[in-house]
Amino acid sequence: MEIINHWLTGIRHIRSPNYNARPDPADISLLVIHCISLPPGQFGGDYISQLFCNQLDTNAHPYFHSIQRLQVSAHLLIRRDGECIQYVPFNQRAWHAGSSRYQGRETCNDFSIGIELEGTETIPYTDAQYLKLVEAVKLLLANYPKLSAQAIAGHSEIAPRRKTDPGASFDWRRLHGLLG
Repeated sequence: MEIINHWLTGIRHIRSPNYNARPDPADISLLVIHCISLPPGQFGGDYISQLFCNQLDTNAHPYFHSIQRLQVSAHLLIRRDGECIQYVPFNQRAWHAGSSRYQGRETCNDFSIGIELEGTETIPYTDAQYLKLVEAVKLLLANYPKLSAQAIAGHSEIAPRRKTDPGASFDWRRLHGLLG
């Protein structure tokens, strides 16, 4: 993989309509780790991509009625098997963080890249996910000079009253050890 024109090469691209311009495209200074599973606790299928593209069939599962009005996205999704899908180019603002704050700065979507891991807060993430996450993070660190290994946060850290992901099942020590 490499980054060309703000897209990772060698992975699947599914363009989400849920993004807009960053206030300062050069200010990419935070990575936010999330988790998602649709329906909750279930893995596989295309529901996450459908959600990020506003194409989720609300009749496919009762839970989907509660999220039908959401317009959300992330830059990347890393599936349980390590497959990586990109929805938004890195220089654009994906809609992943919502109301958020990091080190005194509000509205983290303005300056962050959102990475979703297919999973839950309570089920361990897979080896394939950690390996692909580290590969992607290393490329992002090499291509966006304001990013650093110290500026990687969980969604729970930037929106502590609203969010709990990626949860206790995410091994931060492992991530930072693999990053070196």
